[in-house]
Amino acid sequence: MHEPIPVTRAVDHGVAKLMPDIDRKRAWLLTVDGAPQSYVDLDEPEHLEFEYARRLGHVLDIVAEPGRPLDVLHLGGGALTLPRYVAVTRPGSRQDVVEADGALLELVVEHLPLPEGAGVAVHAADARAWLEAAPADSADVLVADVFGGSRVPAHLTSVAYAREAARVLRGDGVYLVNLADAAPFAFLRSQLATFGAVFEELVLIAEPGVLRGRRFGNAVLVAAHHPLDTPALVRLTASDAFPARVEHGPALRDFVAGARPVRDEDAVPSPEPPEGAFGIG
Repeated sequence: MHEPIPVTRAVDHGVAKLMPDIDRKRAWLLTVDGAPQSYVDLDEPEHLEFEYARRLGHVLDIVAEPGRPLDVLHLGGGALTLPRYVAVTRPGSRQDVVEADGALLELVVEHLPLPEGAGVAVHAADARAWLEAAPADSADVLVADVFGGSRVPAHLTSVAYAREAARVLRGDGVYLVNLADAAPFAFLRSQLATFGAVFEELVLIAEPGVLRGRRFGNAVLVAAHHPLDTPALVRLTASDAFPARVEHGPALRDFVAGARPVRDEDAVPSPEPPEGAFGIG
């Protein structure tokens, strides 16, 4: 039996590396220019290694009754971690994955192939351009996990973009996005204001140390036109190895107070993370 060996390849937006996990037989870490992007276990796709991925997974678990197939649009592909998770936890789901880096997509599909019949179609395209061309009312869930390097691109942060997301989602659909920021949270608060201008319900999930301003980190923003099952989300995130806080309602409105929705002409990328902010975890 051959030991798996690392794979390094120049892709469209840097140098990608797939590294085998010595502790899990068919698990791989994907980095681009040294920054961890994705982790996938081919034998156990429901295993989500990264904290932010588990939080996205918790939301995917509560958006509909367990096991119900969903139509999911993923903006940002990475190693296809969440599409694999949905394919296993909600068999029969139809999923589209849009990834701007076509060479990265080729690398992942070649070395970490999707199982037969996974119901996942991958597309090399810009996330916003794809969204603007997508049919209305075509998705139950829209997952945005797009980073140019370590920053969320500016064109995915505006009210015009949020309106496109709302158009593509069905009436009971849910938008979820992985963001990153640190105190004083100018970017995160602007994103809450932006999506609050389009969607009626907002929920924010983040590690308490991040929310207290102690460190730079990820925050998952969830937006919908209907109340979300926040008690279930609180239970799932609290039972995690690294518990997170679920903010919604008045506390979240207080957090956003004074922040303004972002127009296309004012949009900026998320802040540059400090050195070493995105370790493996």
